[in-house]
Amino acid sequence: MKLIRTLVASAAALLVTLPALADITVGISLPLTGPASGLGIPMQNQFKLWPATVAGEKLKVIILDDATDPTKGVQNARRFVTDEKVDLIIGSAATPVAIPMAAVAAESGTVQLAASPAALPPGKDAWTFRLPQSTSVMAYPIVTLMRKQGVKTVGFLGYSDAYGEQWLKDFTALAEKSGIKVVAAERFARTDTSVTAQALKLAAANPDAMLVVASGSGAAMPQKGLVERGYKGKVYQTHAAATRDLMRIGGKDVEGTYVVSGPAVVGELLPDSHPSKPVAIDFVTKYEKAYGAGSRNQFAGHSYDALLVLEKVVPVALKKAKPGTPEFRAALKDAIENRGRMVFAHGIMNWTKDDHWGYTTKTGVILKVVNGDWAYEE
Repeated sequence: MKLIRTLVASAAALLVTLPALADITVGISLPLTGPASGLGIPMQNQFKLWPATVAGEKLKVIILDDATDPTKGVQNARRFVTDEKVDLIIGSAATPVAIPMAAVAAESGTVQLAASPAALPPGKDAWTFRLPQSTSVMAYPIVTLMRKQGVKTVGFLGYSDAYGEQWLKDFTALAEKSGIKVVAAERFARTDTSVTAQALKLAAANPDAMLVVASGSGAAMPQKGLVERGYKGKVYQTHAAATRDLMRIGGKDVEGTYVVSGPAVVGELLPDSHPSKPVAIDFVTKYEKAYGAGSRNQFAGHSYDALLVLEKVVPVALKKAKPGTPEFRAALKDAIENRGRMVFAHGIMNWTKDDHWGYTTKTGVILKVVNGDWAYEE
């Protein structure tokens, strides 16, 4: 009888010391419809390839469409933190949507992995970490190539929203330091179907090159407008345009275009010394096995990298608290800020307490559209 009591007591003690199992819940808001759907859909595709568990805990993923609408994105974020009690928020891939979502993340003390380069005022990004590279980081290789090619004047044609304005600000600052002048700037809305008036003004200015700031399936339209209005100079596009929609919709009008991107989509072309090469190849191999040859996508790469984040920080946070609690959410934030160097498909990430961007100016690579496909620009 004494032996039975001892065994029961030992079993009870073991149960007390084992960590309580609980779902890790991730709320994801993506533009699955609307002007930025070309970014959100590939991300959703990659999320569908995520495993069922992380660090031995069941992973519950909730994906909602924000329709490229800031109001809807905020509604999704509030549902995540209020109704679903999520441990982590991911999204949006549309910058104007991700920015107001950050306020909900901060209010609720929930980590947000923004899937866009969401620029926030100082002190407002305490809970927001960006998966994509910042506009200044990605402007750097564009300006470097322009300088190498002898570009002296540039025209700007971009979105009339936070993403477009941030690019104009950061690009202009870097360009001026390199002796490159922005001689004309025109804007358009994400929902516009034509840029005829803007293209006429820019073509009349006849700069050496144009920087087009648009995203996904919407990136080809403004460039086609420039070509149709007779512009024959070099055209550069941002990392939001690094999808095959650019070639599919733009056709011959985007041939020769230079596009800055993270290394995720050109893993095979990277030098063997590049630390992201094996990770990028793993991403591409698995994604194209699921969705077909040539389906690789920069934004799907961010979804891949988000899983790498969870795999690194969840085990650390679990040592401090149980999922579904404020303590666990705080532990996730602390683990991210103190994790140090992580090798992503998109480059080397090193978030810190004071830097929630993490990438350096060596992150971006330049792709060129050659015969309707991507080529790596040395």
